[in-house]
Amino acid sequence: MLSQVVQLVEQKQRFMITSHIRPDGDGLGSGLALYWMLRSLGKDATVVLRDRVPPAYHVLPGSDLVVVQEDLTEAYDVAFIIECSDVERPGLPSLKNQFVVNIDHHSTTIPFGDVNWIDPTAAAVGEMIYNLCKAVGVEVTKEIAECIYTALLTDTGSFHFSNTTERTLKIASELVRRGVEPARISQALFYSYPFSKIKLLGLVLSGIECDDSGRIAWVTVDRAAMYEADASEEDSDGIVNHALSVGDVEAVAFFKELSPGVYRVSLRSKGRKNVAKVAECFGGGGHRNAAGCRVEGDFEDVKRRVIEGLQTALGVSPVSA
Repeated sequence: MLSQVVQLVEQKQRFMITSHIRPDGDGLGSGLALYWMLRSLGKDATVVLRDRVPPAYHVLPGSDLVVVQEDLTEAYDVAFIIECSDVERPGLPSLKNQFVVNIDHHSTTIPFGDVNWIDPTAAAVGEMIYNLCKAVGVEVTKEIAECIYTALLTDTGSFHFSNTTERTLKIASELVRRGVEPARISQALFYSYPFSKIKLLGLVLSGIECDDSGRIAWVTVDRAAMYEADASEEDSDGIVNHALSVGDVEAVAFFKELSPGVYRVSLRSKGRKNVAKVAECFGGGGHRNAAGCRVEGDFEDVKRRVIEGLQTALGVSPVSA
């Protein structure tokens, strides 16, 4: 489908780019890289998001140009949707009336666009945008390089996850040659947290639990913890990865209370343990090592069902959670 995207880029003029609510490094990095690519071709391009750019990503060139609004106010030749499972995921209702190009790398994504470019072999959509730049003959500028590098860095867990390939590292090396300063990007993303995030991290990790096998762990954040830490929604991002750092733990669930009886569940794993299949059972999806879903019900029941799903995925006998 890359050839179809190239054709659209060459033939059309007015483009809109968006990603999912609560934007992350791949969604933002890939979207802004695409923005700079289109601008270099003399195209009209706008990045529109439902939620604001988190402060950590203000390091991205063009982050200050992102338009934050509740819906689209005009029509475009093409609407690029980055890293989304469906057309509703960006939270912009009028997207369904646009000509949509769906760009994603999740193996669980079901095609929903007028054009669907899905590449599960890519570590991040950023890899795909890099390939698109090459396909249309656009030089990878420093702005494009910094955005793509951020996408790669975040969606590979700082190159820790098993989706990191030789191709990923070769691209990262090329991006550094194009002017990316890895230390500066990492400082902005991982060493510039607000105090509230660290306080929330302490509260959440102090309650970490694991099953009898010691291979599955979980952490929970409820509204009370958010209030005690004076934390924002963004402050809970990434906490799940800390729980995965326990040596014997192979899979982790992070339960975030959204509202009474509604939970966002983030799943992480090591090696070849596939948590995306677990997320799919609850209507979610993602990567083999990083996935998520939204589950409703009594918390103890939600926790039990998710942990049992992880136990099945890891091939351990259901034991107490």
